[in-house]
Amino acid sequence: MDMHGNTNRMALSATLHCLMGCAIGEIIGVTIGTHLGFAPRATVTLASVLSFISGYTVSTWPLLRAKLSFRKALRLVFAADTLSILTMTIVDNIVMLVVPGAMNKDLTHPVYWLSRVLSLTAAFIVAFPVNAYLLRHGKGHALMHEFHH
Repeated sequence: MDMHGNTNRMALSATLHCLMGCAIGEIIGVTIGTHLGFAPRATVTLASVLSFISGYTVSTWPLLRAKLSFRKALRLVFAADTLSILTMTIVDNIVMLVVPGAMNKDLTHPVYWLSRVLSLTAAFIVAFPVNAYLLRHGKGHALMHEFHH
């Protein structure tokens, strides 16, 4: 197995992991904002904050199970995941703002759910090379890899 293939597999895993964590907060935030009729700016702010909270939580949990202190786990997660979460959050929210009606439909409208799929797919596509770059340079999820085994 070549190093590049291994890096790409690790980047795929890191990106999927980050997507799962970010998606939880994004979906909850946009769902709340859309359902309650928040202005797009308020919805994006709520979704972004929740994306970081859920993304960091999903990454911190395995480190705590690996017996790292909360402080050390959080420091590792901030260093490893912030750029990936930021990338996904920006892309996700841009797509949601650009798709006509995505932030204005009630939750039973197909435009809302189709835009969710589109925004999260775009977030994954943009974040994958970010994670691959970080891993190639010993950053990102490479900082936490030893604790996930």
